[in-house]
Amino acid sequence: MYIRVSEEVKAALAANKPVIALESTIISHGMPYPQNVETALQVEKIVRDHGGIPATIGIIEGVGVVGMSPEEIEEFGKRGMSIAKVSRRDLPVIMAKKQWGATTVATTMILAAQAGIEVFVTGGIGGVHREAQQTFDISADLQELAHTNVTVVCAGAKAILDLPLTLEYLETFGVPVLGYQSDELAAFYSRTSGLKVDYNMKDAKEIADAITVKRSLGLNGGVIISNPIPEEYAMDPKVINSYIDNALIEMKKSGVKGKDCTPFLLKTIADATEGKSLASNIQLVFNNAIVGTAIATEICKNKEIR
Repeated sequence: MYIRVSEEVKAALAANKPVIALESTIISHGMPYPQNVETALQVEKIVRDHGGIPATIGIIEGVGVVGMSPEEIEEFGKRGMSIAKVSRRDLPVIMAKKQWGATTVATTMILAAQAGIEVFVTGGIGGVHREAQQTFDISADLQELAHTNVTVVCAGAKAILDLPLTLEYLETFGVPVLGYQSDELAAFYSRTSGLKVDYNMKDAKEIADAITVKRSLGLNGGVIISNPIPEEYAMDPKVINSYIDNALIEMKKSGVKGKDCTPFLLKTIADATEGKSLASNIQLVFNNAIVGTAIATEICKNKEIR
């Protein structure tokens, strides 16, 4: 058995209740203990408070767990960076070796889809890295979005990336990028990027209707919901971009590459901003949980009608 779905999540899916997938990389690699556990449990509470069932996903002793218990989340937080960060290429090896693994956007999508969960809430997706024309450093998240039937609610792509190229890549593979009450792609720490989304969607119902049609037509692949960070927690684009530029220089000097890039950059930026960027990161995830639960609720209503 490679996947274990919690009884609560099974029952919710069977009863057509809104279930929200949540990743575990944000717990083990996103922030220090115990803040990581507190944040993960708070996100779950927000989902519940808005009528949804949370399904935090991680790999425990080689088993993909869909709907981790509070005790399992606590253990994830304590183990922290010692847990492997698992993308699609790593998944079979980590499972075969019966190890613990933290799911990225890509692997959370894989396990959510296999469990039958449509909506996944995260902070920001991976994408095309800066200078990818030379390095070919492109996140596996984008290929997963091209092929896996999961809707990802996020604050856009992480601001450390090349956002224009990320949008071009998504367009090539036919992934709809829908703005939640916004014309522009959210830029993680900032509300605006200067880049247009494919469509500005007025509310959760309009988004759910589009997802329902996409699935009904058999158009495989994900959907991105770009949900801007709340105004009061947003950071000035010029200020945060200067920190990002400095962090990229530091990363080059340190020789950090591959899947270690994002954790390195996020930590470097958090240190430089004296924790302000981390606080913004947490708040945008909370906000995404609210919007994601609303969308999942509307999708369930559409299923009832059909």
